[in-house]
Amino acid sequence: MTEKISFGISQKLLIMLLLVALLPLLSLWFASYRSTTALTQAKVESELSAANNELITYVNGWVEMNERMLRQNADLVSVRSMRGAEQTPVLKSMARYYDWAYLVFTVDPQGNNVSRSDGKPLLYYGDRDYFQQVLRGNQFGKQILIGKTSGKPAMVLSTAITDSSGSIKGVLAQAMTLTDLSNKIVSKRIGATGFSFLVDENNEVIAHPNDSLISSRTDLSQHQAIVALAQGQSSATFKDHTGAEYIAVTAKTNQGWTMVTQQLRSEAYQLISSENRKAIYLLVATLIIVIAISWFVSRWLTAPIRELTEIADKYSQGELDLNLSSLERRDEIGQLSQAIDRLGTSIRLALERLKNKNIQ
Repeated sequence: MTEKISFGISQKLLIMLLLVALLPLLSLWFASYRSTTALTQAKVESELSAANNELITYVNGWVEMNERMLRQNADLVSVRSMRGAEQTPVLKSMARYYDWAYLVFTVDPQGNNVSRSDGKPLLYYGDRDYFQQVLRGNQFGKQILIGKTSGKPAMVLSTAITDSSGSIKGVLAQAMTLTDLSNKIVSKRIGATGFSFLVDENNEVIAHPNDSLISSRTDLSQHQAIVALAQGQSSATFKDHTGAEYIAVTAKTNQGWTMVTQQLRSEAYQLISSENRKAIYLLVATLIIVIAISWFVSRWLTAPIRELTEIADKYSQGELDLNLSSLERRDEIGQLSQAIDRLGTSIRLALERLKNKNIQ
């Protein structure tokens, strides 16, 4: 009896066919996955950056518009007079024309309030940052604060009132709500989970979808996207306190404020996940098909060898009157079949000669 083969040509051929078929397929899948990942990452960052830059452009334009308006009014003769009676009509007109300006006022170089648009008692403003910034030589002074009546961030913008020689005679300031600015930023959505927020030069919230962060002027200097920007990186991937993973882009406005636009990574990279699932399904289906085809091909290729093995085994047991089905093949299997057939014929002739000799 022949010894049972545990790992024969059929199994080896099957493995070889699988390797030949699957290695290129896996290589193509991996290359496609890497390419899709890189393209999707670039697309995600490009979309987030585009949204971020759009909002930065809006913020810059909005602030610059107010700066131009303030500068033009500071150059009016009536404002330069530093006489309250002449300044008040101009200040009231400014407050009416710009509906986000709830107070326009002037201050002398000592910090004393000269005139104001709301008719309330004059106050001392000499200790305010926006006033001190102008006295230090800045063209404009800015300060973000929480409005006493609205409880929301407001900005005071100031500029110098100068005489003909350029000497500072006083400061013109405008206190304005940031509601329109905040609404523009908060309403900008990217997909279902993407949003933007704005912090000032001290990383305190100016605009954010979470109202509680706005009213408390929360310091977000430890936000991973802001930390990354401080380290010279314009994008970052991070997890929030709930464990949700975000991808974010950051950039500075002309005022030194920071705009952040972020989106859940799972949504941003949904295309990769979807394409990867499709690729895996296709890979599994292809694997099953390749295994099935390789099994049938290996069985088909090794079937003649198994047949010849059985023939040779039967020859060894004395069964010599056998037909070989592979004799007509014009390949190595055919040649082997013919050689075994000749061997069987030789054995039969030898046995017949031996019989005849014994009879004699």
